[in-house]
Amino acid sequence: MQKIEAVIQPSRLDAVKDALLEAGIEGMTILEARGHGRQKGHTEFYRGREYTVDLLPKIKIEMVVRDEMAEKAVQAILSSARTGKIGDGKIFISKIDDAIRIRNDERGPSAL
Repeated sequence: MQKIEAVIQPSRLDAVKDALLEAGIEGMTILEARGHGRQKGHTEFYRGREYTVDLLPKIKIEMVVRDEMAEKAVQAILSSARTGKIGDGKIFISKIDDAIRIRNDERGPSAL
């Protein structure tokens, strides 16, 4: 099993969700996050004062998939989240040793 974590632009969430569902990925957790990478934020004026916004709004999507579905999920995220501009996000992939369904103690890939 593989855990896929994707940090994306909030405006791309619906497109990414639709692409993942179309690829056969049903379970995912979506979190609102704040952070920055190379774009480092920006400066704004509010009521005549200048301030720096260095933590930008992001969306983090987490899912655990069977090994054979991992590349399909990654391609769905890449194709739907890419705008070609700085700040498009990142995808992280980790190996998962086990999963347990709390409701009935089911283990392994069948618990997904």
